[in-house]
Amino acid sequence: MNAVLETPLVFLADWHTAVAYAPDGPQPQILLDGPDVKVILAGLEQGHRLPPHPESQAVYHFLEGVGTMTVNGESFAVKPGSTVIAPAGSTRGLVAESRLAFLAVKPA
Repeated sequence: MNAVLETPLVFLADWHTAVAYAPDGPQPQILLDGPDVKVILAGLEQGHRLPPHPESQAVYHFLEGVGTMTVNGESFAVKPGSTVIAPAGSTRGLVAESRLAFLAVKPA
């Protein structure tokens, strides 16, 4: 029996070619919007922020830059290689202290 893939294969050889930095605020790039999972690549310029907001469970992996991520009022210094796993319904926000890029993975 052959398995049917419901989520397409996505290969990104260099995330730098897909990230978008904009002077007027974040412009997230959706790398995958599958039936079970959504993958987003986001770039923020220095000083940009994502205001605290409730969200579904998500994994954030930071690729470039430094900043502060807040989850349910607890702040974390993030840098390349940092990973934050935020539980469903938690409130999270982000402030870019330099140009910042991250991947976010969450249920679709």
